[in-house]
Amino acid sequence: MASMILGYDMGVLSGAALYIKKDLRLTDVQLDILMGVLNLSSILVDRPALRHRPHRHHLLRSRVAHGLRHQLRLVAGLGVGYAGTIPAVYTAEISPASARGLLSSLPEVFTNVGMLLGYLSNYAFAHLQLYLGWRVMLGINALPSVLLVLMVLGMPESPRWLVLNGRVKDAMSVLEKIADTSQEAAAGLAEIKAASSILFPDVVDGDVVITVHKSSNEWQVWRELVLSPSPAMRRILLAALGIHFFQQASGIYAFVLYSPRIFMGAGVTDDHRILGITCALGATRALFTLVATFLLDRVGRRPLLLWSSGGMVFSLAGLAVGLTIANGLAIASTVTHNAFYSIGLGSITWVYSTEILPLRVRAFGCALGVAFNGIISGLVAMTFLSMSKAITIGGSFFLYAGIAMVAWVFFFTSLPETRGRTLEEMGKLFGMTDICEAVEIRTPLLCQINSGHGG
Repeated sequence: MASMILGYDMGVLSGAALYIKKDLRLTDVQLDILMGVLNLSSILVDRPALRHRPHRHHLLRSRVAHGLRHQLRLVAGLGVGYAGTIPAVYTAEISPASARGLLSSLPEVFTNVGMLLGYLSNYAFAHLQLYLGWRVMLGINALPSVLLVLMVLGMPESPRWLVLNGRVKDAMSVLEKIADTSQEAAAGLAEIKAASSILFPDVVDGDVVITVHKSSNEWQVWRELVLSPSPAMRRILLAALGIHFFQQASGIYAFVLYSPRIFMGAGVTDDHRILGITCALGATRALFTLVATFLLDRVGRRPLLLWSSGGMVFSLAGLAVGLTIANGLAIASTVTHNAFYSIGLGSITWVYSTEILPLRVRAFGCALGVAFNGIISGLVAMTFLSMSKAITIGGSFFLYAGIAMVAWVFFFTSLPETRGRTLEEMGKLFGMTDICEAVEIRTPLLCQINSGHGG
């Protein structure tokens, strides 16, 4: 539900922008800023709180912020920040390894369903008075936000978050609900405790165990993840931020927010026809994202990323040519680009960047990824119209095609396959040789205890 509301918010702007510009008499530069401010303001999310407060708490925050959208667009960006971070982290942490690709990609599926609903809303309310239509398109999304606040209250907390905060009994209760057997739940808890650097797993005080972490403050997490990371952690951070960068820098937000402009460039002039084609484009993204959810755990992340980015290169180049000399090619290339994007890069980015991060830095690392994603998508949104005027709209998509080509090289050289691995095993793929290094524990005594050799 959170992802669907977020998707609606992104999709509805695409058509609403046509009427906002006419009603408020905005210039292209002003419209660029309006479209990008939502993404840029999402980086203002309270990053340290993501680790210390329950994940459900942040979903509630995101819905309250979304409810204020029609009053203050900047505040809605805070909701986007939480809604972009928490569903991915939460889903990855409660999913078994065998189905994590499927379950972790569901937020992206519902984001695309939300976008499609936003496009349909544009089409449905386009006949209203100019001053009223776009306001109804934007404001109607406040209603499901209220419903989600009530639904979140019944959600269990992530067992990994509970262990990290010393609530081992509560974590076991959640694992028993989501695991197939009690033995599987117990094994999962033991693995999580090892990755969380629990020193004395048998010492319990009520519902709270005594835990020892290498760091107890956010400065230490910053140091371990960003300021002074180990070589393996540096590779993980590069992979997580790199996939976020290429997801947005390859220009997907130009399609999400400016598809009516693209179709105008392809020779389509009627508003209702433009909105109808946009709805078909949204249906294509939703369909291929759904297909991707069933392929992630069968084909793997890496093959899908390579096929996706390769297809995007040719589709973006075709779109650039089509917008320059052949209008029919432009529409066909737009559809194929969105299909290739949705079946790989669109579906895998949040799954991959979440699952490769070690447990103790996962929430903070995901927050950094969302912030970076928001910055890049905001820049794309705020520069597309101006760049199209400077180098033509066809030239803009040639640029995006070049970026997608670099993305293919990055994915081929830097992203190992993660299919079938537990979250606690991911560190080995990036050069972490043992559990102590994987959780950034270098105290000899603690390493001995965790490996069973302590006295």
